[in-house]
Amino acid sequence: MNRKVFFGAAPLLALLTGVANVPAQDASNPDPQQNSVEQLQRDFRKLEFGMFIHYNMATYKGVQWVAGYPSPADFDPGGKVDTDAWADAAKAAGMKYGVLTAKHVAGFCLWDSKYTTYDVMHPDCPYKRDLVAQFIESFKSRGLKAGLYYCWRNPGFGDPKKFKVLPPECDPATHSMQQQIDFQKKQITELLQKYPDVFYVWNDGLDPDIMPAEAARKFIRGTRPNVLASSNWWDWGKKGRPYLDIAVKEMRPFPETNTAPGETCWCLERKWFWSTGARAKTSKQMLGLMATANARNSNFLLNVGPDQSGKIVPSSIETLAEIGKLRAPKAPQR
Repeated sequence: MNRKVFFGAAPLLALLTGVANVPAQDASNPDPQQNSVEQLQRDFRKLEFGMFIHYNMATYKGVQWVAGYPSPADFDPGGKVDTDAWADAAKAAGMKYGVLTAKHVAGFCLWDSKYTTYDVMHPDCPYKRDLVAQFIESFKSRGLKAGLYYCWRNPGFGDPKKFKVLPPECDPATHSMQQQIDFQKKQITELLQKYPDVFYVWNDGLDPDIMPAEAARKFIRGTRPNVLASSNWWDWGKKGRPYLDIAVKEMRPFPETNTAPGETCWCLERKWFWSTGARAKTSKQMLGLMATANARNSNFLLNVGPDQSGKIVPSSIETLAEIGKLRAPKAPQR
């Protein structure tokens, strides 16, 4: 039996068009939300350093991009994932926030989504826990902010029979691009409403090929006015260009002239998702990259890939602790 239910058309339309919760414009200020958005961006930049956590179906398939629809039974850490340990590692490094891959290319969801059974609560999935809720609670309990990564199915993905990105209920092989966009909007809305502590949505592949920036901003603001949204362009040549609130660069620094609020993402290990033999780079390397990122008006979002038991590999725990010690304020000499 499918336990999932869908919103009615009228309230859903209000959410997707951004009509709901958008305050009336003041003639003296043509964009009354702009000041609050700029403050959110300033507050974001003050965070400087965060943990990216790539953990999803790819962890169990030995790849970075999952093709097709693996069985939910494959997502099996063998017990409860210790998300408190993730938060402790982030805290030890001096990080201020974390971002978890709530849905990646596999289309598998780490929360109990009303729009699909292809999630952690699937009858065949051994986990049977809301991992998104776990992650948020662990980070919040340690004074850290929590953000969520969501992968959009950009037209650039190509063959819909290979990389699905969306759950089976919206299989791109049988659904139009507009239907896919509508489905993704419903899931983003669900995440922002279900988890009010989420301060930031990391949108992978969201760019003008999916919707114009104005429409994307209207959608996000209509759902949660106080949430920040990043935009990671599909086109590598355009990554880092401003589109939503936070511009994103992967494994490359912003130019020295950058003025847009940004975020530079880097892997602590060799790859985004865990792979056999994963080992951390040095604290010296990471601190150098962080200094460059921060000097160029961007935060440094450092990725870890928990292993198949959901644990951050020991060398990464060590490097993170070293980073924290080296960044800690030095006690004045007497």
